[in-house]
Amino acid sequence: MTNACGVDFGTSNSTVGWTGAGAGHAAAQRTLLALEDGKPTLPSVVFFNADDEEVRYGRAALLDYLAGYEGRLMRSLKSLLGTSLMDGQTEVGGRALPFRALLGQFIGEVKRRAERQAGREFQSAVFGRPVFFIDDNPAADQLAEDTLAEVAKSVGFREIAFQYEPIAAAFDYESQIDREELVLIADIGGGTSDFSLVRLGPDRAGRSERRDDILATGGVHIGGTDFDKYLSLATVMPLLGYGSQLRSGADIPSSYYFNLATWHTINQAYTRKSIAQLADLVRDAREPAKLQRLQHLIDERAGHWLAMQVEAAKIGLSDHATVTLELDRLAPPENLAVERVQFEAAIGGLLDSIDATVLRLLDDAGVAPEAVDTVFFTGGSSGVGLLRARIGALVPGARKVEGDLFGSIGAGLALDARRKFG
Repeated sequence: MTNACGVDFGTSNSTVGWTGAGAGHAAAQRTLLALEDGKPTLPSVVFFNADDEEVRYGRAALLDYLAGYEGRLMRSLKSLLGTSLMDGQTEVGGRALPFRALLGQFIGEVKRRAERQAGREFQSAVFGRPVFFIDDNPAADQLAEDTLAEVAKSVGFREIAFQYEPIAAAFDYESQIDREELVLIADIGGGTSDFSLVRLGPDRAGRSERRDDILATGGVHIGGTDFDKYLSLATVMPLLGYGSQLRSGADIPSSYYFNLATWHTINQAYTRKSIAQLADLVRDAREPAKLQRLQHLIDERAGHWLAMQVEAAKIGLSDHATVTLELDRLAPPENLAVERVQFEAAIGGLLDSIDATVLRLLDDAGVAPEAVDTVFFTGGSSGVGLLRARIGALVPGARKVEGDLFGSIGAGLALDARRKFG
């Protein structure tokens, strides 16, 4: 049994795959290790519980936060990679915590939990990575990969390799088919939308070198957290004064709302400077009640709670035309009806960029849309109905297949780890 694993460190959730249960592709469905409460996914969340002076991870972190414990919640850690924030720090319990150390804490915890489940130490790992950590900036993209490798080695991995996340998902899908197919892998995660056009089949699966089977890869830095952001700005943030004005006729600065609507910048709304500036804005606002509501939300450190309500609305709109948000921590409380058409309008521009990425991928590969046999959807955000419909319309003759939205990448990385490290 191998001491190598596949690590899918995701913006929203993380998994670890291992083929120790058996060799080859038949094991692909049994490779994900339970990381929390018997579940293979560990939400990529850290909560520094000030009351208990403990660090919580995953669902336990979210439960502590929602239960009202004092502390600091950090989410969407992957979004820091390749940005200037990565070399910065945040304040936790009155002490400065470098973001690199924060990533190390989380990835180290993922490693420990996986090793406990597998009953062995993992010395080698294939980490999944988006096609682009950072769009249109090769230097920043390489820096993001290098940083992740350094963090992984700092927590005990000795050998590190990387695989594009949609390629890993392709390997998982390949373990389930009995004929050759030309497959468009659509991996829509929390932070990125990644695509690969790959020739897959049982006769190709055993090859150690698959470069010639990969016709093209592409991606864009748009994912589920961006859908959350624009849904929040369109529906919830106007309740807090977004789009309103000062008595002078100037617009209320949008930075408060963008910070609160973006998972990895929510804590920036809680700085002393930001709070002091907001107090000045309240006095000069044409609609001070809305700004006072924003002020109360920030005083209560309820930004992550609000983001969770918006995320739940996004998920609910996949199955329902309208959902109601019970915003009971606002002052005064509010029940807000959110309609699917509002959500679709809010993310329309994002979907245009995703469409353009797919079309560019097909053009790069020199493949006509009608030549694609299958679209394989994976990633938690691929459940958005309009997104699926638009991608499907680009290759109308292709069969649409849904993989394990949260597990296909981890399972495919496990297969790749066995190939690379034995």
